[in-house]
Amino acid sequence: MFTFLDSTGAGMGATGTWGTIIMIVIMFAVFYFFAISPQKKQEKESQQMRDSLSIGDEIVTIGGIVGIITNITEETITIISSRDRTRIQLLKTAVSRVQVAANAPESDEDKK
Repeated sequence: MFTFLDSTGAGMGATGTWGTIIMIVIMFAVFYFFAISPQKKQEKESQQMRDSLSIGDEIVTIGGIVGIITNITEETITIISSRDRTRIQLLKTAVSRVQVAANAPESDEDKK
């Protein structure tokens, strides 16, 4: 009745065991190259972006707040987020992306 659970059947010797081990190793390698490796690359790029923040950069936070950086410490930044000059202190890890870098050269379209 449960013949598929019987591991003593013919053909399930050392070859079957090595085949299973090889398949597990191959599945782990595929998982690493398609899931773990790109995630590490993305984390490295995010950390590099956070390390290169400078005063005057216009940023967007993970919560959707847009502001201009006015102060930077080791772990936090202070931004001005509206016309009322509201100051908000955030962790650097809350920065999603830099919209306009302070030291970015102006493009030809911006000059016109």
